[in-house]
Amino acid sequence: MRILLSCFILVAALSCKGRKEVVQTTPVPVAQRPAWVSARPVEPGYYIGIGMAPKGRPDHLEAAKKNALNDLASEISVNVEGNSLLYTLDRKGQFNESYTNSIRTTTNEQIEGFELADSWENATEVWSYYRLSKSEHARLKAQRKAQAIGTATDLYRRALASMAQGDLRSAVDQDLRAMLAIKAYWGENDVVDVDGRQVPLANELYADLQRFTGSVRFAVLPERCTLDLANRFTREVLITATHRAGSSTQELGQLPLHLSYPGINGLVTELKATDAEGRLRTAVSRVDPTLRAKDLVVKLDLDRLVSPELEPALVKALLASLTAPELRVPVDLVMPRVHMRSTETNLGQPVGDAGLAVVVREEMTAQGFRFVDRPQDADLLLQLTASTRQGGESAGFFTAFLDVTLNLRDRRTEQVLYEGGQQGVKGVQLAFDKAGLDAYKKGAAQVRKELIPAAIRSIF
Repeated sequence: MRILLSCFILVAALSCKGRKEVVQTTPVPVAQRPAWVSARPVEPGYYIGIGMAPKGRPDHLEAAKKNALNDLASEISVNVEGNSLLYTLDRKGQFNESYTNSIRTTTNEQIEGFELADSWENATEVWSYYRLSKSEHARLKAQRKAQAIGTATDLYRRALASMAQGDLRSAVDQDLRAMLAIKAYWGENDVVDVDGRQVPLANELYADLQRFTGSVRFAVLPERCTLDLANRFTREVLITATHRAGSSTQELGQLPLHLSYPGINGLVTELKATDAEGRLRTAVSRVDPTLRAKDLVVKLDLDRLVSPELEPALVKALLASLTAPELRVPVDLVMPRVHMRSTETNLGQPVGDAGLAVVVREEMTAQGFRFVDRPQDADLLLQLTASTRQGGESAGFFTAFLDVTLNLRDRRTEQVLYEGGQQGVKGVQLAFDKAGLDAYKKGAAQVRKELIPAAIRSIF
């Protein structure tokens, strides 16, 4: 009886628990979706921004706000005026489109004074509704613009004063800082009064940069750089950088320069700066003799002229639209006069024009060397020795080996500048003498490719 009573009590308890769970699963009403979520509202006198983010994101509240403000910013139209700097740069194709869009985006994103009009969320989404008074936005923008123009105008005056003192680095730096101060307004009218003149400020600053960099002048002594054996193909040059201000000429001290010329092992580049008196000494040496045009290029280094802290991407685009002044100094490479003696035999017999002397003469003449008949007329003395020796014979084929030595000396000092050669250049033919001539043909290729270039490099 007790067992039956216990079972009855357990069944009754389970029945009660089941009825309780049914009561708890009754659905809860969901908040009704507001009209502004379904259809964009229209509020005269306000910019509107609507943003949504899924609740699966950990930052869904901030994301919804950011999307709403981006939407609000897109409603604020920016018209590029015809007399503005941005219009001028776009028209001339001097400014990359990505930077132009960046400036416009920055302009759109400079918003403040907005307010949260409403928000809504359900189980999966959160929505934000922001608005901004058009009149308040205009007031705040005018206030920011006036402050920016004031800062830029002061920097512009400082740039003019720096340039009057011959300090190009400071002048360019201040002009760039002034331009960056008003970059949000490059597309707008920004006419200001500067010392009694009405000027569009951004355009005037950009014109200043062009005028400042374009007024740099370089002078080099000597005007032509002559390299020869007497100076060991090295010549020091003096570079002077100046700026013309009115009727006077000012030296430009601490001016960063980029120097380059074609060297034997590739383009030689140097990054240097003028001293306090606007002067710079540098040496030109080991110039590539194979090139027809051999110039020392002196160029204003715009990248090193400005501070790296000034928004590098934007400043780089601005500098790329400027023309950096440069000067090309001709380099005259006067190659030495050469007297050559050659002893060439094939198995003990002279080879005549079939030897390597013809190849040596052709290669060196092509590089500008001049061959003379008398040793006393020469700068360099070249001794060429070549001979073949028998190898072996196999299956009717004969082998010969060529040994070559090349010696180059300075006639005046007797100094040996180069000594090299090739040993055991193999030739194969149907007879020993023909195998020797075959070795000479193969040796000619190695003389062109290795020995002559090495001998030429030795004199530089």
